Amino acid sequence: MTPPTKLSTPGELDGSRINELIAVYRDGLLHDTIPFWFPRSIDFEGGGYITSLDQDGSILQTDKPVWFQGRIAWLLATLYETVEKRAEWLEWSRHGVDFLTKHCFDSDGRMFFSVTREGKPLRKRRYLFSECFAVIAFAAYGNATGSRAYVERALSLFQLIQKYHSTPGLLPPKVIPETRKLKGLAMPMMLLVTAQELRKAIDDPGCTEAIDSSIGEIERDFLKNDLKCVLESVGPNGEFLDTFDGRAINPGHSIEAGWFILEEARLRNNDPNLISLGCRIIELSLEVGWDREYGGIYYFRDAKGLPCTDYWHDMKFWWPHNEAIIATLLAYELTGNEKYVRWHRMVHDWAYTHFPDPLHGEWFGYLHRDGTVSTRLKGNMWKGPFHLPRMQWYCWQRLEALKSKTTSANPRLTSPTDFR
Repeated sequence: MTPPTKLSTPGELDGSRINELIAVYRDGLLHDTIPFWFPRSIDFEGGGYITSLDQDGSILQTDKPVWFQGRIAWLLATLYETVEKRAEWLEWSRHGVDFLTKHCFDSDGRMFFSVTREGKPLRKRRYLFSECFAVIAFAAYGNATGSRAYVERALSLFQLIQKYHSTPGLLPPKVIPETRKLKGLAMPMMLLVTAQELRKAIDDPGCTEAIDSSIGEIERDFLKNDLKCVLESVGPNGEFLDTFDGRAINPGHSIEAGWFILEEARLRNNDPNLISLGCRIIELSLEVGWDREYGGIYYFRDAKGLPCTDYWHDMKFWWPHNEAIIATLLAYELTGNEKYVRWHRMVHDWAYTHFPDPLHGEWFGYLHRDGTVSTRLKGNMWKGPFHLPRMQWYCWQRLEALKSKTTSANPRLTSPTDFR
């Protein structure tokens, strides 16, 4: 089933528009995205999940990205906990948690990046992303099942991540540090959201400490008001590096970091300082990232407007648009400023015009600059059921909250919600 995408005429986010958007995100999640991936991505023979799928869902390869074993297990446990307690969602989540536990950890406590279908290690990277997604998987599954053991494992793994991240020499550097020191936006962003998810399952002060530290680092070192952007890489104390790496802007990453900060603001009773910071990051990133000729969000930009080194710099990937749809909606919810409604409509309309596959469902992931499809696949080692369903689920939840506020003022705007 293809979800509705045509929306009402431009204007404020009123009750009618909210209902339309709820239908787009809710029905897209439950009747399009989830049915495309499940149960076909579940490897009932080898365990875990297979994500490398062609346009029609047929398997392209069976090697497994470890971070998606965590991402998918998190998604399914979260749907079980927040949408409906469907037994198959929890069972499918356990499928990923079990595979992570049995096959994805190395002897040093760290995790592999990819494994074979049977779980034999293929690759281990210097990044800590596999570990971060395993944390949220264990936390969400432990929360959904009431298992203290999984929650404790999530906390222990998060503490190991912090140790590796903060101890010089434990991880191989990207560049030789005696020549040039470099750090990236990805880790404080990941530590922020990982701690937020872990905190849902356990009240540990280390979570809030990590959140505060990560937000502080993003604001202090990566947000560059003079350059009107958020940089992807900086020196160890936030120094601007006039190189390809140092000038690189990844609008999708910084928009994602911005809405993580806004989510923390929301959880802290609409903290005005965090709202201001998150909105500033999102606005700067959209301004520099939006393609004013063809529409959509560029993958990379250069902070000085110079040529980018990455050949895919002007392509349109699915996930930055997912993050921008979330970010602009949340910014509107927290501020009431209609400029975010306009941004939301612009990003939503472009994304829903170009990414969805009307033939087999779900979204294409990789488009040329003009919005034409670059490759027909639906999943690989980098794309799978995470950014899109997280966007659909989260926006649905936030719109239901906005609807409650709207209908309390005007009861005639109520309409039934059918989770099925």
